[in-house]
Amino acid sequence: MSTAIQTSDTLLDESVFAGKIFIDGEWVVGGGGAIPSIEPATGATLAMVGLADPADVARAAEGAARAQKEWAALPHPARSAVLRKAGQLWEQYADEIGGWNVREVGAIPPLAGFALHVTAAETYEAAALPSAPLGSILASEEPRLSLAQQVPVGVVGVIAPFNVPLILAIRAVAPALALGNAVLLKPDPRTVITGGVSFVRIFEEAGLPAGLLQLVPGGADVGEALVADPRVRVVAFTGSTRAGRAVGEVAARHLTRAHLELGGNSAFIIRADADVDKAVNLATWGSFLHQGQICMTVGRHIVHESLFEEYVSKLAAKADSMHVGDPAAGQVHLGPLIDEVQRDRVHTLVQDAVAQGAELRAGGSYDELFYRPTVLANTPRDATAYADEVFGPVASVVPFATDDEAVALAADTQYGLSLGIVTADVFAGLALAQRIPTGIVHINDQTVNDEANAPFGGTGFSGTGSRHGGAQANVDAFTDTRWITLRREPGQYPL
Repeated sequence: MSTAIQTSDTLLDESVFAGKIFIDGEWVVGGGGAIPSIEPATGATLAMVGLADPADVARAAEGAARAQKEWAALPHPARSAVLRKAGQLWEQYADEIGGWNVREVGAIPPLAGFALHVTAAETYEAAALPSAPLGSILASEEPRLSLAQQVPVGVVGVIAPFNVPLILAIRAVAPALALGNAVLLKPDPRTVITGGVSFVRIFEEAGLPAGLLQLVPGGADVGEALVADPRVRVVAFTGSTRAGRAVGEVAARHLTRAHLELGGNSAFIIRADADVDKAVNLATWGSFLHQGQICMTVGRHIVHESLFEEYVSKLAAKADSMHVGDPAAGQVHLGPLIDEVQRDRVHTLVQDAVAQGAELRAGGSYDELFYRPTVLANTPRDATAYADEVFGPVASVVPFATDDEAVALAADTQYGLSLGIVTADVFAGLALAQRIPTGIVHINDQTVNDEANAPFGGTGFSGTGSRHGGAQANVDAFTDTRWITLRREPGQYPL
């Protein structure tokens, strides 16, 4: 029996979208059939959602390519108006969409609210893009006017994950549309309503013409068809490094530009002059928010040896005091992991780390999909729970003696997404950060931060660099550059 969230003024009406995908402005039955959207906290079916197949992707890409030309030709105020209205609608329907986010994704209400705030902010930021400068005048050695012009790529494919589906889709969907492109959106099959249906309904209500936002949920076959379709010229993918590598390989074969935002294993350095209580407060948020299911999550706590035992003890005590449970039923600090596969992986990594010599100071247990916040001390450097992304509420803490050792520990990873440093000397912290390759650095803050106008992206196994945040990054991501010259009279050549 469905337990869908309905109100008298419902945006997400199950009777409209149940078991269907969205192509060319219509809800239609997809070739991939239908599956239940499961509430991780209870196992209840929230609604039935439709899945696409590769044939649906081809039809969606054809319709998107057709609709995109008229959209790109509109005067810029018309495109801006749609984005501004969409931003207002995200705010208007925040409670309803936030309710789905809590139940379908397992987010606690404060995180669900933050996601809606960022989603609206991303949309408002994008609303300014249609009137942004989209080119420049170039110097030329010939008697002509030489220009560089940014033009829409045409069709953009957006593949978004389950963990923060609103933010991780809107930061590509909104700027791509604003700059005159059409979008094929493929959300994770586990979070189709929050990460897909809500987008369709918001932009539909905002007046976006049919065909410009196509919803094609599905599995790996749908993702591959999206990346390989010749009409899709740019793919924006957010997800695991393993899946991102596969996307990148397919994109390379088809000469499709791919923006890859991938995994992380962020370091959090606590220098000897840090305030331990303040550091533990930051660490709790950085490691345990959303059950650790965030790419920026603090995975490795690198703590000066003089503070190590105090830090571990206080972090473990904080973890033990946290409430874990159904975020829709009452106030909790942590909700459920997304499914049994993820829970079992997290638990295996914790057990393996302990078997390799890590000290289990808190957590390490679960009930159903509810995993206790876990603190591991002196985790071996070769334990996967320390060396790789866990994507669960697990904090590995190791000591260091000198800044050089802290740098070596923090940089000893294939990832390079976010870095946090806590210190009384902010300039020493900045100097330390300059020696550690990451796409994001926060001095006297933890690693999980996001603002719509700030650059976001990582290095190494964390992806292909910043493609989000600010007008220029978005213009670069979702347009092509044309060189244009104009002569008053035809040129003369010696042939």
